[in-house]
This record gives sequence, C-alpha cells and structure tokens, in this order.
Amino acid sequence: MTVTDRLRLRGADVATGSASAQAARSIQGASGHARRPVWRALLEAQWRARLQDVTELSLAYHEAAAVTASAPPGPPGEGKLRQLLRRAVAARRALADTDEALGRLASGRYGLCEGCVAAIPAWLLTGAPDARFCLRCQPASLTAAKGAAWSTT
Repeated sequence: MTVTDRLRLRGADVATGSASAQAARSIQGASGHARRPVWRALLEAQWRARLQDVTELSLAYHEAAAVTASAPPGPPGEGKLRQLLRRAVAARRALADTDEALGRLASGRYGLCEGCVAAIPAWLLTGAPDARFCLRCQPASLTAAKGAAWSTT
C-alpha cells in the first residue's frame, strides 16, 4: 500500500480523533486552571495527528515526484504533484499553529485573545485548540477560511 493510499484511507480520522473527543468532554466539567492538563492533552493529540499528516503528505509528494520524473511530461502527474505540495504546505502550517499553541500554554497565555486579551470561550478552543483570537477579534481572512464555526452573526 502506498503512502497516498494510506492518506485516502485515513480520511477525516485526524479531525475527529478519539483523544480530541475525550478531551472535549473533560473540558466541559473542568474550570480555569484545572483545564490546563486537558488543553495540553488536546493540543498534544492534535500535534501528533498533524505531525503524522505532514510526514505522510511529504512522503506522498516525494513518491509522486519520483513517478512523475520517470513518466512522460503531462498535466495529470503535475496536477497531482501540485495538489500534494499544497496539502503538505498547509499541513506544515497547521502543525506550526499547534506548536505555537503549546508554547502559549507553557507560557500561561493559552486561551487569551491576542487582540484584546479577553478569554477565548472554551467551546471555541475545544473546536479549534490552536485558536489565537476571540470571536470579536478574529481576522476576517481567518473567519472566511474557518467557515460558519467562526461566524459572529
């Protein structure tokens, strides 16, 4: 089975991992400082999943690049290669976002909006553990990229 096949089989398992679901349930009952271990567990599970994504996408890209290099030039192979590259770059950005969130947790700034320093709602952090802004301060570009979950209306 190729790396690309494994990526297809995994599908959305990363986004709905069991560790994330367990952490989300634990957050509802905890408050304030007691949530810190739960946030750490949630972020670490997300970090591991994103690291696995980066690894698999990078391997799939290099595998496709080797096949494309030995095949006659043409749009089908090149299009797949560009798509894999875009996905790998996005996965690396997502991993960096999670890494930054772990840094904020370690420094005591996790869950505080970078715009107004207000607390980010727990329900928002549960859905997007690497969130940096509250709903009011969320940049318009991120609101559009995240979809309705970030909508303030």
